[in-house]
Amino acid sequence: MDLVYLSNIAIKAALSAGKVIQEYMNNDVLVENKKGGSSYASQVVTAVDLACEKVILSHLIPTCKQFDLALLSEETEDDGSRFEKDFFWCVDPMDGTLAFINKQPGFSVAIALVSKNGTPQIGVVFDPSTNILYYAIKGYGVFKNGKPWQVKCTNNYLTYVTDKKLKDTLGYAAIEKLLYERIEDLNLNGFKEIAGAGSVLNAIQVLENGPACMLKFPKKENGGGSIWDFAATACIFNELGLPATNFEGAHLDLNRKDGTFMNHEGIFFTNFTK
Repeated sequence: MDLVYLSNIAIKAALSAGKVIQEYMNNDVLVENKKGGSSYASQVVTAVDLACEKVILSHLIPTCKQFDLALLSEETEDDGSRFEKDFFWCVDPMDGTLAFINKQPGFSVAIALVSKNGTPQIGVVFDPSTNILYYAIKGYGVFKNGKPWQVKCTNNYLTYVTDKKLKDTLGYAAIEKLLYERIEDLNLNGFKEIAGAGSVLNAIQVLENGPACMLKFPKKENGGGSIWDFAATACIFNELGLPATNFEGAHLDLNRKDGTFMNHEGIFFTNFTK
């Protein structure tokens, strides 16, 4: 499997989708509902999401034939081929649709190549608001706008990155308790909150604002993000040697057998290892 070649294809696909988003990101767009999880953010879709998926698949589908790859994309029904092939593309054509609708930064394009056992091999993230491209290739490292990237923890406080503000999050007291435990462990001066982006850019914010973390508790209701919300950034974290795990710290299940939602195990991403 030529991961470098495939990463170049994924990068071209992400940048092409980014151009589509940039054409519309200051315009009002029609919002439709789809079947999703328990949150409103997982139930909205726009014509821009669909246009992004179309342009991405125009790049990826030829590689599926050439390399015998499966495909999982948010706006296309899961055909189960990811359980049969050795590798599958995992695509979020536009993560953070709610931020896009509200004309706020926090939306992005995410493309990953994942092995059948759930190990990400390639992770590509493009932020159309900043024109920053992040990508990782298993065994080759992590790159930001084409240059090797190493993250640093320079703040004297903990950054908590979240889609919803802490005060609006179910179980916020338990989250706050965990944050203060980390603050004590790391000898930090309290915490600050970054809220409102989609899961993909939230993970990037963790890397850019260290020491930082994002987390989701396991829950019974469908939701908690889906495989495509975490596959690309998990690859980036893995290549940086940083935790991108389920809530208990175990291997993140990026090829779940009974669906795509991650609510069954929660997530924990951080840019410190202590």
